[in-house]
Amino acid sequence: MKQMLLEIRTYRLKPGTLDAFHQAMHERAVPMLRGKGMDVVAYGRSDHEEETYHLVRAYADRAALEAGQAAFYGSPEWREGPRGALVDRIETYLNTLLWASPEAVDSMRALNGPASS
Repeated sequence: MKQMLLEIRTYRLKPGTLDAFHQAMHERAVPMLRGKGMDVVAYGRSDHEEETYHLVRAYADRAALEAGQAAFYGSPEWREGPRGALVDRIETYLNTLLWASPEAVDSMRALNGPASS
């Protein structure tokens, strides 16, 4: 099977903003991402330290990542929608890209669902 390109984005959030960030991500941003055809594999609070969060998305290749993100982040729905509620709470973030099998992506999806709060 063809490998998938995973984008793992980790956020360090400003103190005291984790709950509001998660709510905006869970209720607004992730449904919008999925509605625009992005494969959101996992998202939620990170286990390793306070005020950290992750978002994992899968793509066919680098070109699909770049095209999908350019269309999404350039859209009025994003800029006029949940963008401010998220960006204003981020202290720093880091992106990592790596290749994984579809089975590994499915396992990550099953084991790392979002917290329900």
